[in-house]
Amino acid sequence: MCWTVTPGGELDTTPVFVVPEGHYFMMGDNRDNSDDSREHVGYVPFENFVGKAEVIFFSTDGSAHFWELWKWPLAIRYGRIASFVH
Repeated sequence: MCWTVTPGGELDTTPVFVVPEGHYFMMGDNRDNSDDSREHVGYVPFENFVGKAEVIFFSTDGSAHFWELWKWPLAIRYGRIASFVH
């Protein structure tokens, strides 16, 4: 997993991706801190899909690390918790 967040960094300035037919590009929800199609995961073939996202369980704005419990009350996006994906 890539742990550095660098504006203009390697994962911020990637080339154009050409996704093969029948495959999907997966983008992580944490930009430079995600393993996704830009690096290790690659393109995901449709036959690997086993379900669909229906509910957002928990959501933050990314301003607090998991160990910074004192920052959680301001980082949590309360309006998204347990909401349905449209």
